[in-house]
Amino acid sequence: MAGHSKWANRKHRKARQDAKKGKIFSKLSREIITAVRQGGGDPDANPRLRLALERARQFSMPAENIERAIKRGLGQSEADAYEELIYEGYGPGGVALMLEILTDNRNRSASEIRHIFAKHGGNLGESGCVAWMFDRKGVITVPTQGAPGEDDLLLLAVEAGAEDLKQDDGFYTIYTDPDDLHRVREALEKAGVPIEDAALRMVPKTEVKVEGKEAEQLLRLLDALEDHDDVQEIYGNFELPDEMLVES
Repeated sequence: MAGHSKWANRKHRKARQDAKKGKIFSKLSREIITAVRQGGGDPDANPRLRLALERARQFSMPAENIERAIKRGLGQSEADAYEELIYEGYGPGGVALMLEILTDNRNRSASEIRHIFAKHGGNLGESGCVAWMFDRKGVITVPTQGAPGEDDLLLLAVEAGAEDLKQDDGFYTIYTDPDDLHRVREALEKAGVPIEDAALRMVPKTEVKVEGKEAEQLLRLLDALEDHDDVQEIYGNFELPDEMLVES
């Protein structure tokens, strides 16, 4: 999963920049609102809210924004009723893409996302067309700088319940069973390990190598999808050339 991990790490850096501009806060607010609506406002009793709050703090989301989102989730405003959807499709080079969507208008989202796919050489598919190519995992990203060595970190993570660890592009990526994500994260934090990101994600089983014009087109598609307000997460089974990820 080296190629995909490098793109994911590029996303982390971009998200940090977006957070400084406040661009990512609306997506974080949507996730908090939805989590509260589904499981209540107590993060100790609501794992999804706990993850959402941890992610919000990772991006230095102001405390007042977090509190406002929780209050909106506890309220009954119809305007804050977001619908969760999974869109599946194909990008340039035949890569499989899965999108996590939170929207207050299903028809608008479908139309706009379909247009983005078509504009950048992809196509939105039917439900289930690519989901079988992914496994749901807990994914923890740790910057190598300030972290233990790979062997020590692997031992610490595995003892806490992790399944695997990969090193690439200045980061360690730790994979867990979805139910073990919080426990592994807590163990790493107690050991003083710096954590860049921790979330439940769809991890590709295999990757498709994309190069040249198709790779350029795919990156434009991914950037356009990331910029859409309703798109919370993007998962893909692609491998892109290193130089493209540095330049873009």
